[in-house]
Amino acid sequence: MVPVTGPPPVLAVGAAAIDEWYAVSNLPEPDGGAFASEVTSAFGGVGANVSVALDRLGRDVGLVSRVGDDEYGERAREYLADTGVDASRVSVGDDPSTRSVILSDPAGERAIVTAGESFRRLQLDEADREALAATETVFVTGYAPDAVSRTVLDVVESAADPPALAFDLSGSVEELVGRGTEPETIHRYLHTADLFVADDVAAAAYFGGAEAAREHVAAAQRAREGDGRSPSTRDGWPRAVLTHGADGMTVVAAGAVTEFDAFDVDVVDATGAGDSFVAGLIDRWIAGDGGDGPRRERVGVADGVRFAAAVAAINCTSRFAQTGLPARGEVEAFLAERGL
Repeated sequence: MVPVTGPPPVLAVGAAAIDEWYAVSNLPEPDGGAFASEVTSAFGGVGANVSVALDRLGRDVGLVSRVGDDEYGERAREYLADTGVDASRVSVGDDPSTRSVILSDPAGERAIVTAGESFRRLQLDEADREALAATETVFVTGYAPDAVSRTVLDVVESAADPPALAFDLSGSVEELVGRGTEPETIHRYLHTADLFVADDVAAAAYFGGAEAAREHVAAAQRAREGDGRSPSTRDGWPRAVLTHGADGMTVVAAGAVTEFDAFDVDVVDATGAGDSFVAGLIDRWIAGDGGDGPRRERVGVADGVRFAAAVAAINCTSRFAQTGLPARGEVEAFLAERGL
């Protein structure tokens, strides 16, 4: 793909990977086993999942990533070339491509094991840093190497016109040690990001539990009022979402806590549900109307959560992380059917 002259309005920093998918009879306990009735492969990686989800919603989005010079990396690049995602900032290294083994049971629950060094060795060059400073919205996953996460923060904090910043604490702290964003850097994101997202596993590992997470996030938001860079807590920013799978989500906006239900659908595969949810939040809360002042048109808390939850629910009704990602019209029809 020929590099573009300027960055798209949204840039995601995260992995583009191949998922090796096993449809298993059950998720095995320690020393237990399972039978795989089907083994196949699909496209994934948090960065690619969020980027492709935003592309399906009609957003102009680019991906900053790194793949290996091998079969997996070639397949990932060929797949991205068939989407609307700007992959001109996906570099190629000589180490094994990042890839995941996903065990998915009949209820759609899954376990994921990731291997490959390519994304873990991502480094941001000067062109990447300039693009991040010049874009309107930056998304970073907690799986990003700590040096990359810190560089993104430095770029955003020093930019003359800072882009909006969304951060997803995608895994437990123990899982991230040595390959992802470290606790000290996560703390910086908590006090800097416009949107901070964490699932139950991540919240328990980093904050010590759901209640502690709500308290810490609210306190961090209140402490940011009037700091000169962050959106004012008086107009409902910053925002954080703690996700609980089928049990819904908790939104902390300007220190105020609100609970929301998830949509009830027949789950086929929950892989990528969290990533598609984050993409929906970015679309409705951060990217705005795409006009001259995109971030001035951010929608309210409830509208954004319902839209994002619909994106995730629709995606869960298909197998794999990206196959079921909906277009905007599908999301609107889904909500209309439910009187929303």
